[in-house]
Amino acid sequence: MGITKTDGFSEDVNIMSDILKALGHPARLSIMQYISEQNSCISNDIVGELPLAQPTISRHLSELKKVGLIKGTISGKNICYCINSTVWTSVVSQINTISKAMNESSDCC
Repeated sequence: MGITKTDGFSEDVNIMSDILKALGHPARLSIMQYISEQNSCISNDIVGELPLAQPTISRHLSELKKVGLIKGTISGKNICYCINSTVWTSVVSQINTISKAMNESSDCC
């Protein structure tokens, strides 16, 4: 598999591409959904909610954190994760911009 060409695209487009790639995995999308439904930060309780082993969930959490979708705080051995609302708002805004443009354009196909 070749290296994805990112030169020539804006930084915003490259960042959004990485975020959408991260969300493209069912486990990561399920993690985001689970976190969004909680009233507080989550830690190890997510292991009982998904059909995955703890190391696998940790890897997916790491990928979501790497692109900024979630953030975590560490207190001793405990890590508490929550959705990064600033990044999520940016994702929603960019998708809404595309949706608005599609709704305003003529039906070409």
